[in-house]
Amino acid sequence: MNTATVSFEGLTKTFPGMERPALDAISGQLQSGIITGVVGPDGAGKTTLMRLMAGLLKADEGKLSVLDLHPLDHSDELRARVGYMPQKFGLYEDLSVIENLTLHAELRHVIGEEREQTFERLLTFTDLKRFTDRMAGKLSGGMKQKLGLACALLGKPELLLLDEPGVGVDPISRRELWKMVRDLAGEGIAVVWSTAYLDEAEACDEVLLLNEGRLLYGGKPAELSQRLEGRSLHLRGVEGNRRLVLKELLRQKEVSDGVIQGQSLRIVLREGSQPPDLERIKTNAKVAITGHPEWKPMTPRFEDAFIDLLGGGPGGDSALAEAMKQRSVSSQSMIEAEQLTKQFGNFTATDHVTFQVKQGEIFGLLGPNGAGKSTTFKMMCGLLKPTSGRAEVMGIDLKHSPGKARQRLGYMAQKFSLYGNLSVKQNLEFFSGVYGLHGKEQKRAVEEMIESFHLQPLLNAETDSISLGFKQRLALACSAMHEPDILFLDEPTSGVDPITRREFWSHINGAVEKGVTIMVTTHFMDEAEYCDRIGLIYRGQLIALAPPDELKASAATQDIPEPTMEEAFIELIQRHDAEEVKAKA
Repeated sequence: MNTATVSFEGLTKTFPGMERPALDAISGQLQSGIITGVVGPDGAGKTTLMRLMAGLLKADEGKLSVLDLHPLDHSDELRARVGYMPQKFGLYEDLSVIENLTLHAELRHVIGEEREQTFERLLTFTDLKRFTDRMAGKLSGGMKQKLGLACALLGKPELLLLDEPGVGVDPISRRELWKMVRDLAGEGIAVVWSTAYLDEAEACDEVLLLNEGRLLYGGKPAELSQRLEGRSLHLRGVEGNRRLVLKELLRQKEVSDGVIQGQSLRIVLREGSQPPDLERIKTNAKVAITGHPEWKPMTPRFEDAFIDLLGGGPGGDSALAEAMKQRSVSSQSMIEAEQLTKQFGNFTATDHVTFQVKQGEIFGLLGPNGAGKSTTFKMMCGLLKPTSGRAEVMGIDLKHSPGKARQRLGYMAQKFSLYGNLSVKQNLEFFSGVYGLHGKEQKRAVEEMIESFHLQPLLNAETDSISLGFKQRLALACSAMHEPDILFLDEPTSGVDPITRREFWSHINGAVEKGVTIMVTTHFMDEAEYCDRIGLIYRGQLIALAPPDELKASAATQDIPEPTMEEAFIELIQRHDAEEVKAKA
């Protein structure tokens, strides 16, 4: 029988300068032997709650008990019984895997024979035995998370606190991470998994759903999802412009939320509402919905319930797109890669990759951590020089004229290149200057970005001090303010909540309708559904290239006849591995 490992009542924490508490009188219990998800959007209070449980912060009001002890009064005792993996976990990138483990073992007084046995167990458990001499900075995102988990598990903790361990990790690594953590819970450890990813929340045994410091729901994820029975629908058979259809659907009072899923649309109705009239949608959207569109009820997802509980999604209109000029759209290729190859010494990061992207298309690059996505991406932006092959943007060869091409494209980096010690306004002014804007044109562009992304209250704030969601908005603003013909977006929504992600995709969809070409990488498989075509990169090679629905159909098996995008991603990679093994036999 599970017992309460953590209990709290009326827990409140306020930080100086904040208008509202980071945690506002929340109460609840966390059980041993299960995974409890602490779920919520950016700024909900997830990290604050984790740090209170870890004894790193002092509550202003309320009661908190961890393993029947007060976290601050018994910090030394709890340090040996609680494993904590913070959001930016304390790995030293210039130390090897074994050196990081040794350092953490010293800090937790794991010594002698116990240390040797523990290292053997953890390295086997995380499959890091082969990489003990590799520097932590050279590990992929998934391997870094595994090493962080191993460090948190030193000393056999009874409570394991994991603050957003899935951020920036590909589906295969996340699945491996989940299996490890599920095994730990099965051994009786109480696991707390903080996340803004709602597919992760759905996999938890119980969830605490936070928003703006308040607890909105505590219980089993499925029980919250069931409240939306009959309100989650698919619109199938949309053969026209699904982006414009979604935009118009999101304007309807009956619709709480909506996303693109390949050639279909998924919407959530407001309570008591009927599906919108499709003839009205066609008329308002000024688009012909060809095919045979029909509404089909779907099993509600936790994400549907989460967004509905917050009052619905952000809508489908984009102030950024409204401010953009309309380009005349042709069928020409805007981005071309031909036999593109990049080698670092003896290592081939990108291996003879070929693809084309037409104007007004969203092209997605998917792949596991370390597969070569970012290397390919950087070559297409002119930030890396190919070893061989050709990379062209708008007919400009990036090998010979990268500077000429850069003025016509926008780039939002995976770890965005904002200047943390500059204010929000200073970043906007700096990047507009870098992209060649001056005088009245620069002033107009900066003001448009401030209005489009609601940055006015933050203009004088240091960029390092603003939330992740606003950092992402600022980074997108900086990359788009010169109205580029092409936008390169490298994991633009990594770590942000679903509401902010939907807002981003409204901007992306709106920009495409204005004739902008988009190339994007992502680890969110539901985001991949927005793409017109997807290239799947694995071990430096392009192993699949197709629209989302075709990619899913190609991965169908007898056991999974209608795979999700994540299931298709994993199946295609495993199939490629099996074919390579067969070829070598």
